Amino acid sequence: MNAPLKVAREHPETGPRVAPAAPAPGKRWLGIGLQRWRQMTQAGFFLLFVFAPVFDIFRLDLNLKHFILFGFDWTLGLDDFLAGRASAGQASLNIVLRAFLPLAGVAGTLIYVSWKWGRLYCGWLCPHFSIVETINQTLRRAIGKQSLWDAKRLPARNPDGSETKHDAIWWFAVMPLVVFCAVLWAVVLLTYLLPPAEIYGNIWHGTLTRNQSIFLGAASIAFFVEFMFARHLFCRYACAVGFFQSLAWMGNDKAMVVGFQRERAKDCSTCFSACDHVCPMRLNPRNVKRMMFACVQCGQCVDACDHTQADNPKGALLDWVQDLRAESEAAFNMREARTIKITPVSTGDKE
Repeated sequence: MNAPLKVAREHPETGPRVAPAAPAPGKRWLGIGLQRWRQMTQAGFFLLFVFAPVFDIFRLDLNLKHFILFGFDWTLGLDDFLAGRASAGQASLNIVLRAFLPLAGVAGTLIYVSWKWGRLYCGWLCPHFSIVETINQTLRRAIGKQSLWDAKRLPARNPDGSETKHDAIWWFAVMPLVVFCAVLWAVVLLTYLLPPAEIYGNIWHGTLTRNQSIFLGAASIAFFVEFMFARHLFCRYACAVGFFQSLAWMGNDKAMVVGFQRERAKDCSTCFSACDHVCPMRLNPRNVKRMMFACVQCGQCVDACDHTQADNPKGALLDWVQDLRAESEAAFNMREARTIKITPVSTGDKE
């Protein structure tokens, strides 16, 4: 929403002068809102996800029976051992260097980032979660809810003061969107297993093999059901990558977390629970950390609080916190959570 304009004192010759109002609230970095940064990182990673097999950045070729990484064959180097030209020790070393260490490096990096900052991969990169958010917002326009399982409709009002009213005509956008995403994921997944040129060529010419057709049909149906009915449940309970990120995050009481100034809880009476309504994982951001196990650190609740408390001289009640206040958020329940001053994480200036 564009910032309103304020009319300054009238000039005797040129008439009233128009001055811009104070910019809209919200965390920013390099002059760009964090949510816009997040959208750009999601879009970039989604394109990488789709085109990585096409450009041989990464894929598993079932015809060749090995991985391809940046255009090079990535094998375990066991051909010489099987042919009797290498010892068992050399074969073992190849397995450690070409399989164990790369996997340990990727997993270790993901776990460390999660331990320190939470599920950043989910909220800022994951191609599945970007689809979840897109379907959420389209479904909201159709039925006023981000999920079919939400008990109540969301308010039409948004934290920034704009409105998103629901209209059943948006079902004509929801269903094609879900079908398109399901088919796209099925096709992309198949290109990670078979040469992309073969798959896209067969689709274009209508010459898919029987096995390829069965795979695409079954995968498309499975993804349709998941995207339509269980996308939040998948992210919370079925995604192994997300689950292990959450476990690592919960293991660090000082990890970055969305903190709530409970000593100022009465200030929430001026709001319409905007932070709850914007959460794409359908969580309650004002709760303690253990009840936010599936939080993806998207920061939408923080931005919502910034907007709704823009006129509050004490500022927002939600912010990313760490160290002592993060330990408070790790308390077993809200009664035990210490009400000490928030030490916000540096996430850029407010606009």
